Amino acid sequence: MSDRAQALFDGIRQGDRAALARGITLVESTRVDHQQQARELVSACVGLERGRRTLRIGLTGTPGVGKSTFIEAFGMLLLSKGHRVSVLAVDPSSSRSGGSILGDKTRMQDLSVAAGAYVRPSPSRGSLGGVARNTLDSIILTEASGYDICLVETVGVGQSETMVSDMVDMFVLLLQPGSGDELQGVKRGIMELADLVVINKADGALAIPAKLTRTEIMNALHLMVPRRNSWTPKVVRASAVTGFNLERVWETVELYFTKLQESGEWDGLRAAQQEKWMWREVTNLLLTRLNRDPQVRKFAQTLEADVVNGVVPPGIAAEQIVDKFLSVYR
Repeated sequence: MSDRAQALFDGIRQGDRAALARGITLVESTRVDHQQQARELVSACVGLERGRRTLRIGLTGTPGVGKSTFIEAFGMLLLSKGHRVSVLAVDPSSSRSGGSILGDKTRMQDLSVAAGAYVRPSPSRGSLGGVARNTLDSIILTEASGYDICLVETVGVGQSETMVSDMVDMFVLLLQPGSGDELQGVKRGIMELADLVVINKADGALAIPAKLTRTEIMNALHLMVPRRNSWTPKVVRASAVTGFNLERVWETVELYFTKLQESGEWDGLRAAQQEKWMWREVTNLLLTRLNRDPQVRKFAQTLEADVVNGVVPPGIAAEQIVDKFLSVYR
């Protein structure tokens, strides 16, 4: 292990927030030398025993549902119960400039400065699935630093907003009441993956609409096959602003993990997470190395012109680029 990776590893396992921040920055870096050091750091952190006793919870929701507000209120509740909470919030990156606002810390003012909590916004950098490419590595680092509950906030519900479910133990979908057809715009795939649906903003004038929405969602879930043998998805009304039913949300989360542990599903869940992300990383690494190879890149540039001019179909061009890449490394 390099000196830098060793120093970061020592700081992370001692609970040093600055070392954790630098470690996550390292795994997010696209520099070749940084990526090698990041692999050394993550490999060392995976071996720590306490990383296996954590809860990984993913949260997604429709725009305006109040994800950040809910996470802050829920996170503060968890802190009051003696837990250490990390929040990995993924912000969408601009398709034009590549930049991200990364404003989650400003929306979680209390949680971001609370002792026992760590909030880290990260850019998606074009990654599909609602999470950044290195989110799983960041989860591993926070667990190694002693945070026993990791909340992963995605960029929002979309067509590919399902990848996060492959890196967390529990998938929570946030919806809001009183907005017409609650199932409109929410993909069936998202509903099928949800282990818990929280109807947020169930207070004031929206208290009664929230009850109606809960009934609608429960009816919809009854038509879907649960993805866990030992768990049927639940629907809970709550309010991040007033604190209504936040305790019940936590009780439901605890019950979920109890059921999974008793049935033995939890152990298989973590193993499946690692396997799926191994193959996703294989895809990412192949694409990265393909783009970095000067011969392949030059060949691809010539094909781009043919594709633009309609001389070569995109599918044929892609196949030729892959064949060129394979020939270079034979």
